[in-house]
Amino acid sequence: MSGLHKADIKKAYYYLKRNGLRDTFLAALERLQMKRGEKYVYEAPDGRTLMQQKKRAEEGFADSVKFSILVPAYHTKESFFCAMAESVLKQSYGCFELVIADAGAQKKLEDIIKGYGDDRLRYLALDENRGISENTNKALAAARGDYIGLLDHDDMLAPDALYEMADAISRAKKEGVVPKLLYSDEDKCDESGEHYYEPHRKPAFNLDLLLSNNYICHFMVMEAGLMKKLGLQKAYDGAQDFDLALRAAGSILGTSENGQAPGRLGVAEEKAICHIPKVLYHWRCHGDSTAANPQSKQYAYEAGERAIAAFLRDNGLEGSVKPTKHLGFYRVRYGQDVFHSRADIGIIGGKLLRNNKITGGIYDADGICPYEGLYKDFGGYLHRASLIQDAYAVDIRRMRVRTELRPMVKSILEENGYAAGFLADGMPVWNKVLPPDSLCRQISMEICRRVQSLGYRILWIPDWIK
Repeated sequence: MSGLHKADIKKAYYYLKRNGLRDTFLAALERLQMKRGEKYVYEAPDGRTLMQQKKRAEEGFADSVKFSILVPAYHTKESFFCAMAESVLKQSYGCFELVIADAGAQKKLEDIIKGYGDDRLRYLALDENRGISENTNKALAAARGDYIGLLDHDDMLAPDALYEMADAISRAKKEGVVPKLLYSDEDKCDESGEHYYEPHRKPAFNLDLLLSNNYICHFMVMEAGLMKKLGLQKAYDGAQDFDLALRAAGSILGTSENGQAPGRLGVAEEKAICHIPKVLYHWRCHGDSTAANPQSKQYAYEAGERAIAAFLRDNGLEGSVKPTKHLGFYRVRYGQDVFHSRADIGIIGGKLLRNNKITGGIYDADGICPYEGLYKDFGGYLHRASLIQDAYAVDIRRMRVRTELRPMVKSILEENGYAAGFLADGMPVWNKVLPPDSLCRQISMEICRRVQSLGYRILWIPDWIK
């Protein structure tokens, strides 16, 4: 789809009310620039591919992993419900159950489900509506699968969603890893369910990006024992999936499960969290959905803020959280010092600017800055250039180093012919002119690789130094 959606106009209006004319103008300008370059067509797997997947699944490639898909329903539009149910029934991986917990008063969905004549569809009639978390917990208690996924009653799965999840689980287990949390990319579709747009391409697990935004979102699947232990919490209705993802991350990486020191969230344990870089979930946009009208669920964003604050508290991290100018995006500020609050952080860095544009400061494994060339006041794709996040590397010219790592960093600089010391806050100071940009990147990459090999995270705080 091209041009502006109705949702864009609504978002702009509410953004103006919150942030004023200047920020709204810049946000609109950036949005229009991104729209011009936006060319997306969702391509479902063809029939032959799905048949091959189905055959492989029937041969038991994934040790017969069974999925439970939980759907809390409440006065669901019948056409949306049928589209959701049929998207699950059409899965190329057939070892699943679809558990519908219906809190609606009329219970019309039961007859629809019976009409499909498939015993993998299970219907639970709830005696009252207790809210999305407690309604989902009823389905969770009844789930019999090895892994459990969450599906909204008006959304749809791609036909290969469960196959890709099962395949990822199988491959991880062959490498000696039992996945605890899996998630995929997603996109949005219009009310008709026929037009797809705004793909959400996600990174591999990034703890500090998750503390900035619920980028995991859909399609999230969790090991059954972990989800049943955690459950969903009514206090976070509206952001219940976000709260669940945060608590799952805390359980997988954190102090209580792995004997980590307070404030140190394990890095090696991240291998139990798997990202599948394929669009496996279609988030339907209509007038009442958060996807189309974020203001319709302002309480959800407030619940998200509280969920992050709870994560900090539960994991012994001294910090506070505030919303940014974008709904659903947050900023964590730590107490005395990042290094004091976060024992898992080895280096922090900020962005490099030239002529009001980003030239570096954060790099991927190939030494490329993902935000290079972006205007300094733009946020980029899904505002990520403005969000705190874990990085593969940050730049020596905008770097602070944990005290105990400074001797190692100093030795790396000396190996490259640059004697250097450190300011009290951990910033390197040089004895001569800085090396050229390419060598700075090379040295930065080497330093950060060594620091990561010791089990530390590299943290990028984009506005730490302007």
